[in-house]
Amino acid sequence: MTQALVPAPARLPARTAPSGPRRVLRAVAVASCLPYLSLKLAWIAGSRVGIPEGSSLLDHRGVMVVANTVTVLMDAAVIVLALLLTQAWGRRVPAWLLVLPMWAATGLLTPIMAGYPAQLAVRALGGSVAGHDGGDGGAFLNAWVFGVVYGGFILQGISLGLLFLLYARDRWRHVWRGRVADLPAPRPGRSARACAAAAAVLALYPVTLRLLWAGGSALGLNEAQATAYTADFAVLRTLEAGYLAAAAAGGLTLAFRWGPALAVKVPLALVWVGSGAVGCWGAWQFAASFGAAADVAEQPTAAMALSYAVQMIIGALVAAVGVHVLTERAGTGGRAPGEGAA
Repeated sequence: MTQALVPAPARLPARTAPSGPRRVLRAVAVASCLPYLSLKLAWIAGSRVGIPEGSSLLDHRGVMVVANTVTVLMDAAVIVLALLLTQAWGRRVPAWLLVLPMWAATGLLTPIMAGYPAQLAVRALGGSVAGHDGGDGGAFLNAWVFGVVYGGFILQGISLGLLFLLYARDRWRHVWRGRVADLPAPRPGRSARACAAAAAVLALYPVTLRLLWAGGSALGLNEAQATAYTADFAVLRTLEAGYLAAAAAGGLTLAFRWGPALAVKVPLALVWVGSGAVGCWGAWQFAASFGAAADVAEQPTAAMALSYAVQMIIGALVAAVGVHVLTERAGTGGRAPGEGAA
């Protein structure tokens, strides 16, 4: 009797303690959370450390407490993930329970990891820089707070990202080996191509807006941002257009099997980082647009809110393409079509 021999997914090493590099990365991830958590807990308790007089953060005490509580829980989740990725019990966690928060963490941290160093570079080169909030309003925190907080976020992103890569290499390396040509042929009636095409079309709206804003146009901007154009604002909007382009390109490459000689991990990385940055950051900005602004001039316009909503949809569509492809590869053991028959 002839049957296909499908190799089982790689199993995690049967060890009881993480390796030295993983312990170091875990320590860095946990330690980098402490400054942010300390500041947030202090603010929840009523402290004004790092908050100057007249800051808009002092105008709505209840909203500030709720928002800080949410962000404390989000940052504490980084510690949980660092432990999960390095402990024996983490090897038994269902894939979705790990992948979903890691995708969200990637999406929220990537724009900070790219954007904050870019802002520092603009400032070092003498370019115009907005208030310490990154160009979205007046300064409302002391300058040192941003260095401490964003520096911690960058360390979190690097350490947590490396830990996840090591974990995923042990557990799922079979699904990203090979090249795009090795992917199973798209099956009739599948929705991956529709999702990728829809995401690419939808991306035209937010990409166009971001490029216009980067070029100095005030189309669709609120009054505060329209009258406070700076070099770092242009850089951040250009980066946002880049995340959208990465998400669309990765989705189209996987769904339509473009670039057959390309390593599968390249479009998968574009899908992972691009969809996360677009979808999760879009969701964060969309939710924030419903908050009470200190000044009506700072309230997001309908065009801005719509772009955030569209980003959420794009992120979900591109992520769905990635899930579809990974599911297909897992079902074939990561083999090329026809490989492994006995």
